[in-house]
Order: sequence, then structure tokens, then C-alpha cells
Amino acid sequence: MASRVSREEILSVATKLFSASGYTGVSMRDIASACHLNVGSLYHHFEDKQELHFAAVQQAFSGRSVKLLEVLEGSEPPRDRLMNLIDVMCSLLAEDQTFLRLMQRELLDGDPERLKQLAEEVFSKLTAELNQLCSQLNPQLDPALLANTIIAMILQLFHSADLRQYLPGFQSEHHQPEVISQHIKQLVSQGLISPHSRGSL
Repeated sequence: MASRVSREEILSVATKLFSASGYTGVSMRDIASACHLNVGSLYHHFEDKQELHFAAVQQAFSGRSVKLLEVLEGSEPPRDRLMNLIDVMCSLLAEDQTFLRLMQRELLDGDPERLKQLAEEVFSKLTAELNQLCSQLNPQLDPALLANTIIAMILQLFHSADLRQYLPGFQSEHHQPEVISQHIKQLVSQGLISPHSRGSL
């Protein structure tokens, strides 16, 4: 059976398990069972759970990273690139709840070693590009904090979706990625971007 289960298939299964139960809630035996493998066959592909987990997160993010980097490295003016980035991020997060939950799990677990590895080996290039873009948008603000603020706003609105639907003022369209994106773009344009970079949405 091991020969008929690829590394990519294992990572796909592992990603779903980790997103549902977190790093500590999933064992190598759980993953092997879900892949219809024995544990020994799983260790043929991965040295340990930490290596498998990081590979799963890396695979989950890789395709999305390419799309986001294409936006950030585009030839449009800085403000347009940021607005496009917000659109793409909202669309990606709405399309893939597994990835969204996986990121949420990592932040909740707060394991310093895993977070450091993710920051350095998965998110570093994308973050550097966004920081550079933010420094062009508003030189008066700390670019790293501005970048983090924008990402945090986007993630929070998706992370809080299950709760938000029961809160006063909720409307069904608040779940729509294009509504969330437009809302964030308006906030960013009016409150975070330097006046000379603003324009009509």
C-alpha cells in the first residue's frame, strides 16, 4: 500500500488532520491510519511528526504564496498592489477553510520553535515584500507594524466568522469575501495609507 500513497497525498491528509485537531492532537499513527499506511511506511517519507507537520504547512501555503507574491511584485502603483493583495487574500481564505484553520491552530498553539520556523522558511519572503510596499505607502508609519496590522485585520474577520454571525448587527453578506475585502480596503485607504497615495476605490 505504501507504494501507492504519494508524499503529496500524505501531506494533504495530514493538513486536514492538523487543521482539525492541532499539532499535539494528531499522532503519526493517526496520520498513517488515515492514509491506510502502517506507521513504518509513514516514517519512510518523514523523519518525525515535526518534519511532516512543517511540510504540510509549507505545501498548504506554497500555492497561495505564489499568487500573493505575483501581486506584490507587480508593476502597478503601490496602492493598487495593496488593494489587489487584500482582494486575493480574502478570496484565498474564503476558498480554503482548512488552510485558515491550520494557521489559526498554529497561532493558538504558540510553539516558539514551530512559529520561528514558519516565519523564517515560509512567510519571510512574502512579509519582506509587504513591508517594502507598506514603506512606500506611508513612510511615517512603521512598515512592519503596518503590514502586520493589515494581515491581522484580514485574518481576524475570517477567524471570527463563526462567532460574528450571532452578534448584533450581523448581516449574511458579512460572510462574503468581496464584502470583507471592500471593508478592509476602505479602512486601509482612509486610515493607514499616506494621503498622497490615496485614490478612489
